[in-house]
Amino acid sequence: MNKNVENFMELDIRVGKIISVEEFPELNKPSYLLNIDFGEDIGIKKTSAQITNYSLESLVNKKCIGIINLGDKQIGSIMSQCLILGSIDKEGNVLLLNPDENSSLGDRVS
Repeated sequence: MNKNVENFMELDIRVGKIISVEEFPELNKPSYLLNIDFGEDIGIKKTSAQITNYSLESLVNKKCIGIINLGDKQIGSIMSQCLILGSIDKEGNVLLLNPDENSSLGDRVS
């Protein structure tokens, strides 16, 4: 198997739902602090994201796609436990990737 494909297959990418979001002003770039529920087997993971083009209210209960096995990383005062995925538009805004409405929390993305 191609090494790039092997590397991709090692990523544990899952469906999650943002359950809380707040401003994270201590970082240099405007960011939010997120708690994301990845379902019963995985639980809630914390991360920060530069997605301030979204309102705080619009993010609560929004499904997202996240990588949960990259290891913890200290970001400011929090330990980030996952990475949520999005595309970046011409203006530099991050547009979150969204799973199908029928997907369940914790579903594996491949």
